[in-house]
Formats: sequence, structure tokens, C-alpha cells
Amino acid sequence: MQRPIDYHHLESLIAFLTVARLGRYTAAANVLGVNHSTISRRIASLQQAMGGRLLARSAQGWELTELGRRAMASAEAIERAVATIGAADEPGQVAGHVRVAAPDAFSAHLAAPTLAKLQESHPQLVFDLVSETTRARQGRTGMDLEIVIGQPQVRRAVSHLLLKYELRLYATKRYLDLHGTPGKLEDLRDHALNYYIDTALTVDKLDDATSGLPAMRRAISSNSIAVQYSATMGHGGIGLLPTFLSRHYEALVPVLHDQFTYESEYWLVGREEALRNPAVQLTATALHEAAEGSQWHLAPFTPAPSAAHS
Repeated sequence: MQRPIDYHHLESLIAFLTVARLGRYTAAANVLGVNHSTISRRIASLQQAMGGRLLARSAQGWELTELGRRAMASAEAIERAVATIGAADEPGQVAGHVRVAAPDAFSAHLAAPTLAKLQESHPQLVFDLVSETTRARQGRTGMDLEIVIGQPQVRRAVSHLLLKYELRLYATKRYLDLHGTPGKLEDLRDHALNYYIDTALTVDKLDDATSGLPAMRRAISSNSIAVQYSATMGHGGIGLLPTFLSRHYEALVPVLHDQFTYESEYWLVGREEALRNPAVQLTATALHEAAEGSQWHLAPFTPAPSAAHS
């Protein structure tokens, strides 16, 4: 029989909500600033008060039981009520801790500025921004939102296309002076490529990007786009790089832009439990609006010299 929940279970409700949204006790503990055992103890106490299990362990992380889904609806109502009380002096303010995972280029050049601007309007928002380039995972990741490259195939999650962008070839004038300027794609066989580490790349969309190129020896490979840029700027080879960043590097010379381009895209992924959180909703909306207003979108192609040195 379900028992009434008293005031002392408020912290347990918050712990339960956080685990339900993130799917991991450890992630919930990090967000709430407590240890794993405290989260476990609070949820055990809440389950005892509710008279049944609220969460069930699965290969994908902790998932809601039927009782847990009913409890979550009530817990969210309590959360909204508490937030209303806390924001009484500042109407429209949203508070919360939001965890976002995104590729490093997106994190540094779009997510970080967007979240900083959002924090100006909502000072009680706190963000964890984790830089990683990986496919959307089927399991619960401990993240509220994921930005991934390529269309995701994830169950029990919502996904939206944020923006499309291009990968093209670039080198420095010094590299081209030393090694020659490719006049056609086949000439790339005599050149070195700076790109992702083959064995560490789990994103099919990025893996497919080199399929339209002839076999090239690898120069400096890295799972960091910043390292790829540094290697290319250091004359270490030809880089296959995003055009939205390359335009900021005046020393980079376009290579075979009239013969090769590869289209990719960023997608936003969020689980339904997380997206019911007002702080996560606001964050997702801000990222979507920032992507729509960015200069990263594909522009009409304008043929350029293969490798003009001017």
C-alpha cells in the first residue's frame, strides 16, 4: 500500500528525478554534489515510502518502472512548485544543472557561447559541457543532451537536426611549396592526411568522409579537431576540416575545393525524461536557435582555385 510522502522525502524526490533523467547514480551524484551511496540511500528511502520499486536496472542504465512513471509525474509537479517559490522575486527565472555532451568544435564555437549567454539571463543555471565525438549511444549516458554527428538511431529519445556543414581539404602554402599542389583527386595519393584516428573513430558519418578520396598516408591523426587544425597549420599534411572553422585561419589554402566536398550534420538528442525538465528544455531551445542563426550552414558553392597561394 502506498504511504504518504512527508517533507523529509524532498531530497529523495530530487535524487529520484535526477537519476530518472540521467540514468546513472554516479551522474546524479555529480549533479547534486553528493556521493553515490547518498543517492542510493535516498532512493531506497523513497521506494520504501512508495511501497515499491521506482527504478529498474537495465543494460541501458536505470529505467522507470510503472510506479516510477507515476511517481515522476508527481515529483515533477513538486519540483515546479519549489521552483516557483524560489523564483518569486525573479519571475521567469529558470534554475537547474544541465549536462551536455558535444563534439569539441561544436562545444567550443557554438555551445559554450550559447550557454554563457543563457546563463546571463538565468544565473541559477549550471552547465557541464563534455567534449566528445561519438555516436548517439543506446544506453543512458548520464547526459541530459547529446550533440552528435550524423542522424542518430536511438530508442526512447527525441532527435532534431541542428545544422549541416561541410568538410573540405586545406593545407598551408609552405606545405604545398614543399610537396606540390594537387591538381586532381588522384594526386592526393602522394600526400599525407591529417584526420581522425581510424581505430578510434566510432562515428560512421565521419568515417565515410574519406571514402571519396584516394588512399592517402596518414600524417598526424587525432580525435581532437583542434589537434587536426594545429597539425595542418604546422605544415604536417593536408587536413580534412570543417569549413565553418577554416574560414578563421587565413593561412589555410583551399585544396581541390572544386572537386571534393563532404556534407555532414549535427543532431541534438535528448531523452523524454530529461526534456521534461524546464532547464533542459530551455537549453535545447537555445542551442537550436543558436544553430539556426549561425553562419555554419551550407552556403551555395562558389568554385575556387584548387590551391591559390595568394
